[in-house]
Amino acid sequence: MMNKTETKTLYEVTEIIMGQSPDSESYNDKGEGIPFYQGKSDFGEVYPTVRMYCTSPKKIAMADDILMSVRAPIGDVNIAQEECCIGRGLAAIRPKENINLKYLFYLLDYYKERLAEQGTGSTFKAIGKDVLKDFNVPIWPFEKQQWIADIIDEIQELIFNRKEAITVLDNLVKSRFIEMFGDPVTNPMGWERIRLADKCEIVTGNTPSRKVKEYYGNDIEWIKSDNITEATNLTTATEYLSDEGAKVGRIVEAGSILMTCIAGSLRSIGNVAIVDRAVAFNQQINAILPNEQSTYFMYEQFRLSKEYICSGVNMALKGILSKGQLSEIEFIFPPVELQKQFADFVSITDKSKLAIQQSIETLQTLKAKLMQDYFG
Repeated sequence: MMNKTETKTLYEVTEIIMGQSPDSESYNDKGEGIPFYQGKSDFGEVYPTVRMYCTSPKKIAMADDILMSVRAPIGDVNIAQEECCIGRGLAAIRPKENINLKYLFYLLDYYKERLAEQGTGSTFKAIGKDVLKDFNVPIWPFEKQQWIADIIDEIQELIFNRKEAITVLDNLVKSRFIEMFGDPVTNPMGWERIRLADKCEIVTGNTPSRKVKEYYGNDIEWIKSDNITEATNLTTATEYLSDEGAKVGRIVEAGSILMTCIAGSLRSIGNVAIVDRAVAFNQQINAILPNEQSTYFMYEQFRLSKEYICSGVNMALKGILSKGQLSEIEFIFPPVELQKQFADFVSITDKSKLAIQQSIETLQTLKAKLMQDYFG
């Protein structure tokens, strides 16, 4: 098998179709027309999720085209599964002869940060067709492309399977909660409903003045809303405060819960994560200190009550769940001993989740190393 690459431009190895938004009256959510993808918000792990349809598309991608986000965030890729309409936030990249689809998919995924660096625009960064046409990529002989794609596919499949195992454990926790306490919103077991502020302390984060450079350093993580994900615990912050910054910041200890309270999308408001170390956090986040209540119990109740929590949020006002609003929302508070029994069950599943997550991280490291070897 040949082990030599050639450097070629995307224009030489693919056909590039830039998206164009169709007329607004031509798209719908009723299944009329063909799927319409607008940007990264429609992307899944590999394939996009259909949310809208279009009856009069202006730009069309075909099955097995690679869809790339060309407006911020730039560079993310998915694979089209069917003929579809693409808006201006996407480009369709169609491999030419002797270019393996999955090889190209992983290759472009590897280079997404480099592509993002070429974005221009004062409000939203974007890349145009010229940037894509002139972008250089390493091309192995076709048989080697297939071999590389197969190896990365195998690793990715293992990652997907482990993520699915975590989902199964999460559903097990949800089922146990419902079994013990019922649906916290409809409250079929008739637990007393009490204002959150009457049982828990609520603290809104802040941003130490950017004018004082000494407030920022390497001493304590400064959490933002993107650190609150589907994972139980916070992800690691990318920015830190100094000891001086911590004195004027808002700090919470392990055992607290952080909830997104300001966001541009209703999907992000009400997201929660458990704090497992002392952190600072910004003004887009409310911290809930459970006091004598179980952290695990409150966390799961918040997750199951997200729609209820967000029901009073007015997106016309940017989407704000204020401390005052959150304080007034009523939740169920069963006996603490019963909450602790639930927490003991969760701690057992968390040990399994931790082992699986460590396996995922090992596989992701291996995948990154292989992609560096083949594409770097």
